Amino acid sequence: MTVQRQAVFWTCVLGVLVFSLWVLSPMLLPFVLGMAVGYLLDPVVDRLARWGVSRGAAAGVLILGSYALGISILLLLTPLVVEQALRFVASLPAYVTSLYNLAAPFLARAAAAAGVDDTARLAQTLAAAMERVVGPMTTLARRLLGHGLAFINVALLLAITPLVAFYLLRDWPRLLAEVDGWLPRDHAETIRAQARAVDHVLSGFARGTAMVCLVLGLFYAIALSVVGLDFGLFIGLAAGTVSFIPYVGTVFGLLTSVGVALYQFWPRWPMVTVVLGIFVAGQLLSDYVLTPRLVGDRVGLHPLWVIFGVLAGGELFGFVGILLAVPACAVIGVLARFTIERYRASMLYRGADGAGS
Repeated sequence: MTVQRQAVFWTCVLGVLVFSLWVLSPMLLPFVLGMAVGYLLDPVVDRLARWGVSRGAAAGVLILGSYALGISILLLLTPLVVEQALRFVASLPAYVTSLYNLAAPFLARAAAAAGVDDTARLAQTLAAAMERVVGPMTTLARRLLGHGLAFINVALLLAITPLVAFYLLRDWPRLLAEVDGWLPRDHAETIRAQARAVDHVLSGFARGTAMVCLVLGLFYAIALSVVGLDFGLFIGLAAGTVSFIPYVGTVFGLLTSVGVALYQFWPRWPMVTVVLGIFVAGQLLSDYVLTPRLVGDRVGLHPLWVIFGVLAGGELFGFVGILLAVPACAVIGVLARFTIERYRASMLYRGADGAGS
């Protein structure tokens, strides 16, 4: 097969895969979650297998234990978190209006300094703009909460996620051997090398980031609850959950918690400062302790690349795309580096005399 035909073949395969993801994305979420759980727990199963425990038994114990722990946490925390989330969404317009009233004198001074005389019309314009932004956000948040809870109930009843994770963990070596047998023999070793590089990047980022999100979520939730912030548990857990997108979790939690603190504690500035300090401490903890130890700097995934991948995945495939964004970023990053290395070793880069520069 010529190079051109190979390129056409693999392009068609990639197109079919992307089209299938797009068509089947509404039903793929439990399978993607199951694969993610299996991938995260695979090193533990490998270690137990080296100690003489069968992979089936090790996978069953880990999945049952993880599932039971997850169910227990959901039963304990879900009612409280959902109640806080719904109250927060319902209170969001009041928070925005109160913060606007608080900032109105400063806005009037800024308008006067800028030469804007009709401050009343400016205030009306800003208020209308905020209403247009906050109204749809409130509706969207309520819909997301409703759909999310409905999905969780269905997933718990059907138990698809733990089944997928169990079979993936049990049959992982057999699956690898089967896929390895499909590789084109002339390029098998090259593909294996790139697959190992993808696994190195993905395991370092995914497993490390999952631990960072867990620690930050617990830290924010406990600290905000201790200082008595309204909706502190919900805000802290939400900020920790989205911390897999670099800096997004901290920015979301900081803006939300400081806004709530201004509404709740004003004019007690020390309490607002404490809330602000919690997120500054969390970011320092993430940047200088958790991320260097748990993720490291060898994974090769730039924060901007991850942010772009998450946004693009969410836009194309919804929540499934968000979950698949990091693995896709890892694969594309590894293949891009491999392509650049091949390009620099080629005549196209080095020139006809092969001298280069």
